[in-house]
Amino acid sequence: MPKINVYLPDELAEAVKESGVPVSAVCQRALEESVKRVTAIRAVVLDDLASDAASLQLSRFTQRTRDVIALAVARARAQGAVHVGTEHLLHGMLAEGANLALHVLRAIEVDPDRVARELARREPTDGGNTPERFGGDAANALVLTVTEALTLGHNYVGCEHLLLGLVAEPDGVGGQALRAAGVDLRGARAAVVAALAGYVHLRAQPTGAEDVASALRRELAPLIDRLDRVERHVGLVAED
Repeated sequence: MPKINVYLPDELAEAVKESGVPVSAVCQRALEESVKRVTAIRAVVLDDLASDAASLQLSRFTQRTRDVIALAVARARAQGAVHVGTEHLLHGMLAEGANLALHVLRAIEVDPDRVARELARREPTDGGNTPERFGGDAANALVLTVTEALTLGHNYVGCEHLLLGLVAEPDGVGGQALRAAGVDLRGARAAVVAALAGYVHLRAQPTGAEDVASALRRELAPLIDRLDRVERHVGLVAED
C-alpha cells in the first residue's frame, strides 16, 4: 500500500500522540472525502452552474458566495483564461464589494485595495481561451473553503470561509496575493470567528465599512491576546 507523509504543526502532532487518534484511518477518511469533493467540483461545467447537479455541489454556499463565483467565472472568460483559478475567485470576492470577507481583511488591518494590487501583479495573461471548468487550484481552494466552514461548525459556506480557503490553498495566485498582502491563516481564522460572534450585534448598528472593521478589530483584540498568551505559556512563542 502506498505511503503518503503528512506533516503537522508541532503542537498538533503532540496532541495527536496524546489523544491516541488512529491517524491512518482518520487521514484516509478525510482524504477520501476531499478527493470526492475536488473531483465533483472539477467536473462542474461552468455553463451548467445553474443546473440541479451543480447546485447540489454548491448547496451549502450562500447566495453572496455564489455571486462571487459568478463574478470569478466572468473574469476568467473576459481574460480568456484556460480555467477558472484562485486569482479569479479572489477577484470575484473583491469585486462583489460588500461581503464579510472584506470586513475581516480590514479587521486584521489588510486593505482590500492592497490585495487587489498584489493580485494585479500576479494575474497571468492567457488570452484566447474559453474556460469550461475550475482549475485544480480553484477546486482545491473551494474544498478547503467547505472544510473551513465545517471545522468552524457552520452549516453554510460564506465569503469569509472562501477567504480562509484561498489563504490555505498553497499554490494558486489568489493565496499568493493574499499572503503577500499580509494575510495569514491563523489571524484570518481568528478574525472570522470574532466577526461572526459579533456580527449580528454589529449589523444592528448604523455603521459603514470602516466602522464595521473598527468594531471587528475591537472584538478580535482580546481573542488574539488570549491566543498569544496561550502560545507563550506552552513555549510556542519566544518571550520578548
